[in-house]
Amino acid sequence: MAKKKFKDLSDLGGFVFSTNQDEDFSDYAEETEENIAPEDQSLEAHFSNKGRGGKTVTIITGFRGTETELKGLAKLLKTKCSVGGSVKDGEILIQGNHRDKIMAILKKEGYQVKRVGG
Repeated sequence: MAKKKFKDLSDLGGFVFSTNQDEDFSDYAEETEENIAPEDQSLEAHFSNKGRGGKTVTIITGFRGTETELKGLAKLLKTKCSVGGSVKDGEILIQGNHRDKIMAILKKEGYQVKRVGG
């Protein structure tokens, strides 16, 4: 079995090691993100085909919230557009050029969305 390579210390899962017995670890507690109302969020809808072998995707950026909420929004968009997609680096990737349809869905859900690019 091959060893797993780590890119940086965050890949260790937030593990903190210290030889100082007097260290106060309460500063290292995980911060939880608050639920932000859709009306207070400003999303951007991009269209791209760079680095994807000519395949087109619609990228939604600017979402602020938990990873679970982001995945839930991605699932809603994929279902409504009847296409595949994924969540990567805090962005929603939807297969194909569905910017106009996605913008209408997001506005209906209460998000502020802006069309970016051509």
